[in-house]
Amino acid sequence: MTTPALPSLVVVGSANVDITAFVDRLPTAGETVAGGRLSRDLGGKGANQAVAAAKLGGRVRMVGAVGDDADGSWTREEMDRAGVDATDLRTVDGPTGTALIVVDADAENQIAVCQGANDLVSLDDVTFGEDEAVLMQLEIALSVVEEVAATAKGFIAVNAAPARPLSEALLRRVDLFIVNETERELMPELADAALVAVTYGAAGAALYRGDEEIARADGVPAEAVNTVGAGDAFCAALVLALRAGHSPADALAAACAVGSAAVSHLSSQPPFEHLNHYLPA
Repeated sequence: MTTPALPSLVVVGSANVDITAFVDRLPTAGETVAGGRLSRDLGGKGANQAVAAAKLGGRVRMVGAVGDDADGSWTREEMDRAGVDATDLRTVDGPTGTALIVVDADAENQIAVCQGANDLVSLDDVTFGEDEAVLMQLEIALSVVEEVAATAKGFIAVNAAPARPLSEALLRRVDLFIVNETERELMPELADAALVAVTYGAAGAALYRGDEEIARADGVPAEAVNTVGAGDAFCAALVLALRAGHSPADALAAACAVGSAAVSHLSSQPPFEHLNHYLPA
């Protein structure tokens, strides 16, 4: 039997190359930790979310920017392989964004990001259909996020990471914000948002409408080796599940299951089953 296609999703956001050192423990300030193992993968919150959504069965296109370099070509090739429409992924004069990551034996991490082409994300010649949901993050210029919110007519979700002050216009227009518990504390203005999903790591996640908790899901146990892409996978799954008409509780449970699957893989863009595989029975 053919699995029905999931809703259309446009991801507007960052695309990076992740250069990751896996070590026994994270270095302290000024310290060198030896014995690491180096990995070079594709990442960036936007690209991670787009690829995850496509692998979960969504119809996905990516709006962003990469450099006119080998990493930009690599990003396009991998997006195409994952089933992401990269027509609106611009090639700009500059380097593709890069994230320098250190991951310890407990899957804790430290990340430094060099924005590169992500600072040049533009909406030139980009349009949004009323039937397309839009998912964004805050690794690109806030002005771009606000422009999308002002022009897109469909469902809009924002993974408000990294944390930064949010305008009243953005709070009024966005249908769903997704944050972790630390980001929620740093952005008290989210109390005025229509719907907020908060992740609590291994403890799961909850969905709030104002001060009211409307759904909660437990975390799914997993042997974590890399948590860098877990939140991005969670975001993609939650938006797809909600837009496919699943209840908040089931959508949240599926997103937690997808996030759990992500942490057990070394890559920030791991393989996934169709979203239906992760929904509660």
